Amino acid sequence: MGQDIFETIIGLEVHVQLNTNSKAFCSDKTIFGGSPNTHIGIVSLGHPGTLPFMNKKQVQFAVRLGLALNGYINKDNSFDRKNYFYADLPKGYQITQDKKPISIGGYLPIKMGDQWKNIRIHHIHMEEDAGKSIHTMHDSKSFIDLNRAGVPLIEIVTEPDLRSGAEVDSFMSGIRQLVRYLDISDGNMEEGSLRCDVNISIRHKGTEILNNRCEIKNVNSMKFARQAIEFEENRQQQIMLAGNKVAQQTLNFDPSTGVTSPLRSKEDAHDYRYFPEPDLPPIHISAAYLQQEKEHLPVLPWDAFNFLHQDLGIPVQEANILTELKETFLYFNSFLGLVEDKKLLMNFIVNKLLPALNEKGLSIGESPFSKDGITSFLHLIETGKLSHSQAYQKLFPLWLENPTMPPLDIAENHQLLQEREEGKIERILNEIIADYPLKWQEYRSGKKGLSGFFMGELMKKTGGKSNPKEAMEILVSLVKKN
Repeated sequence: MGQDIFETIIGLEVHVQLNTNSKAFCSDKTIFGGSPNTHIGIVSLGHPGTLPFMNKKQVQFAVRLGLALNGYINKDNSFDRKNYFYADLPKGYQITQDKKPISIGGYLPIKMGDQWKNIRIHHIHMEEDAGKSIHTMHDSKSFIDLNRAGVPLIEIVTEPDLRSGAEVDSFMSGIRQLVRYLDISDGNMEEGSLRCDVNISIRHKGTEILNNRCEIKNVNSMKFARQAIEFEENRQQQIMLAGNKVAQQTLNFDPSTGVTSPLRSKEDAHDYRYFPEPDLPPIHISAAYLQQEKEHLPVLPWDAFNFLHQDLGIPVQEANILTELKETFLYFNSFLGLVEDKKLLMNFIVNKLLPALNEKGLSIGESPFSKDGITSFLHLIETGKLSHSQAYQKLFPLWLENPTMPPLDIAENHQLLQEREEGKIERILNEIIADYPLKWQEYRSGKKGLSGFFMGELMKKTGGKSNPKEAMEILVSLVKKN
């Protein structure tokens, strides 16, 4: 019932941990893992008298992301202190941006089925991460690991444009894909490089009012995000159906139970007591710097998808696979001037090469096959020297065992090349027709499904070396002759 009368309103605060070498405001390393409290120093520990200094790469990566998301880059940036108790941020406040964030507005296109939807961005700002509190090592004590404290973050704040867990999933997948294309983050949710706070409220369908929202903190999995949203939708619907008002709260989601629970009442901006960060000067971004970053933007995921799907006619599913990673898209692109048959190229990479590499735990950049080798392999199929089945079922496994050897040499050594002897196919087909006169009569009478029978018999007699396309053309011509 609730689903029929209520609409879900969702906004996200997405935290992207940047792959810089050092932290946001000091030189401590940002390497994931390691023994607790080893990637720390006097600045990240908040020692009295220490001063922060800006990480140039963080600014560059934030500008790059803002441009990719079609935002307006604020040329004059400043930092602020966000105050409330952090058990895992030693100085007791977070350096962030409040009044003058790095990027304002913009949108991310997300794909829902066959349709695209633009999710508006409110702003993007730079800040630092907190450390990690660990509550599972002792019954009554919490442990603190400060290795993550001070790691540079970009926070993407959306408008409340999302309407379901599926849209949140698509948005987070899109952000992960984008930051990897931009090479600013590895986007690994399991390592905390990408996580989000989900702000969710409901309202009666047909109204424009925004009701009290609840914020689900630090969701670091697509699966958990969908589960948390589903539970919270139902919880808020039951409250409103009972005639009550949803309290504005910050919630925790427990994946083991699938239940949200209150952490504290939800803060508003004034609760953080923002004030300008006195130890960091403002940052000015020049027009020349901005133009340079625009010119060096790589291809973006949605542009790559549209190029393959709309311009080259590659089906949606295959286009999604080929553009999931920038490395795969660029790899495919590098063959476009070398292989005429784009469908042949697509099928080879999607159905043979990628699965073989995945099985060995290799990325496309670690492929043992040379570009010349792959071009030669596909050329054998294009020129009819090998059938698709012979190439994929016999030659490819042999080539996989010896990837530095030219495919043509392997095919010759194993006698896989299709025979091109003039008149041989026609002669063998006539022998088959003589052996099966009744089936031939049925085929001539219109039972076209029998073509598979004759082709199968031909392949048996030739050891699979006949060109199927050529053989089929000869079979059709024999109908007219006989």
